[in-house]
Amino acid sequence: MIEPEGILTLLNSRSFGSIWFWATLLFAWTLVGRRVLGVPADVVGAAGRRADLLGDDPASLLLLDWLSLTLPRRRVGAGEGALLLGLGAFLLTALAVLGFGYGLEMAQALVLLALPFVLVMVLEIRLARRVADVLHRAQTGAPVNQAGAEAARMMRRHRILVTLISVLAVGLTAFYGAIWMLMHPFGY
Repeated sequence: MIEPEGILTLLNSRSFGSIWFWATLLFAWTLVGRRVLGVPADVVGAAGRRADLLGDDPASLLLLDWLSLTLPRRRVGAGEGALLLGLGAFLLTALAVLGFGYGLEMAQALVLLALPFVLVMVLEIRLARRVADVLHRAQTGAPVNQAGAEAARMMRRHRILVTLISVLAVGLTAFYGAIWMLMHPFGY
């Protein structure tokens, strides 16, 4: 049987003083920045540069093909959205209370790690809905080059926003971790 003291001991282990926490933090943010809605950054970068071509731009076609494959995975229905929102809010609140209310270092680290990812997830769901409209217009007869350029523009803007969020998240986590280490030099 799992004992509550064992779970609390796990949550209280050193995280800000562990190289593994910092490696996980940087690795996670590196992975998030490499793709936008599952589309590689080089595909997004190449699309939409030549929206004035007479024929269909191959880069725009490639971007729209990627989107037609990846966007169906990003659909969240109303019931699923409510369930995800409730479960996520419960977990983050529980971790925040354990971390900042009871002073458990691992819970604080998990909140600082997960909260920006929740923000990025919400922004990606919003972007997916907006890009799905552009993709639908392209599939129903809108010019491919214009649709590719519009989708690429929205995705580039999203990538810049995610980069800013990642820089802020890593910086604030590092600042908070340094303060924690100064205030708790022996881990308690």
